Amino acid sequence: MTDTLTYTDAGVDIDKANRFIDTIKGIVKQTSRPGVMGEIGGFGGLFSLNTAQMESPVLVSSTDGVGTKLKIAFMMDKHDTVGIDLVAMCVNDVAVLGAKPLFFLDYISMGRLNSEIAVDIVKGISEGCKEAGCALIGGETAEMPGFYQENEYDLAGFSVGLVDNSKIIDGSEIRVGHKLISIPSSGLHSNGYSLVRKICFDVLKLKIDTYIPELKQTIGQELLTPTRIYSEIIQMLIRDLPIHGLAHITGGGLSENIIRVIPAASNLRMYMGSWEIPPVFKFLQQAGNISDMEMMRTFNNGVGMVAIVPENAVSDVIARLSGMNETAFIIGEVVERKSSTTRVEWVNA
Repeated sequence: MTDTLTYTDAGVDIDKANRFIDTIKGIVKQTSRPGVMGEIGGFGGLFSLNTAQMESPVLVSSTDGVGTKLKIAFMMDKHDTVGIDLVAMCVNDVAVLGAKPLFFLDYISMGRLNSEIAVDIVKGISEGCKEAGCALIGGETAEMPGFYQENEYDLAGFSVGLVDNSKIIDGSEIRVGHKLISIPSSGLHSNGYSLVRKICFDVLKLKIDTYIPELKQTIGQELLTPTRIYSEIIQMLIRDLPIHGLAHITGGGLSENIIRVIPAASNLRMYMGSWEIPPVFKFLQQAGNISDMEMMRTFNNGVGMVAIVPENAVSDVIARLSGMNETAFIIGEVVERKSSTTRVEWVNA
């Protein structure tokens, strides 16, 4: 006769999951902001919208993950920063439309719940939410026995923001002659890591704790640097400056992301060498023998966000960024579309 089995015998510990929720309630509460109703643990997160100052409020939503950068966290056994990446990848996409991020939800999936790792992940998510000015109002923690390696996991995030319809930044006001202004990244952010891991661990045979002199830290520390969150910077820019387009430089790099917000009648002329490229990109390019164009369509190359502005506003935008301790460069311009195929032209600065 078969012994009586429980869900715990199959690898899903409901009691442990309940204790985990109790543990993180204090962490989540640190992200609270006006509009939050209740606390985590219910079937859904509640948020009360205040649209009194808006004529036609519009909700903006985004979802994303961290990708194979998680492999670096597993290798380093360091899990308190990938939550920042998770928030950043979502709220930056909301912010480029001119929206203020309101709230965030997460999805954490593990083979077996490791409470210590999961708490560290939530600490990172909480830190990202505080930086973005949004609230963590709920999420899901799933145990999936046999689906992941021991102490490995996957993450997904979901963010919602709010913007007045008349203030949506959709690129419709972009014209020929507009300039592209860069806002720096903190490093690789969360894109291109499949190629990064191939170069570092297959080609160079590095260990995760190998010190890289030109990077002034170990390769693991460099690769785990969190993605920047730009929502507050963007709000400071759009408050009283003519920002007609914004591009978050993620998968597809500079070549593929900026063109997404440019009107179909226009093309881009990018100035190669017009901004400072951080050492990590030069290190990877040399080690992997990567062409300039492949770099530009894979990585952010030191540019995490791009603002597209009229030429007469360039000096004011750069001055505002400088006042926020941001080093900005003019990295390109909008030009008339003459080619039906090649929409991005690269020229030497």
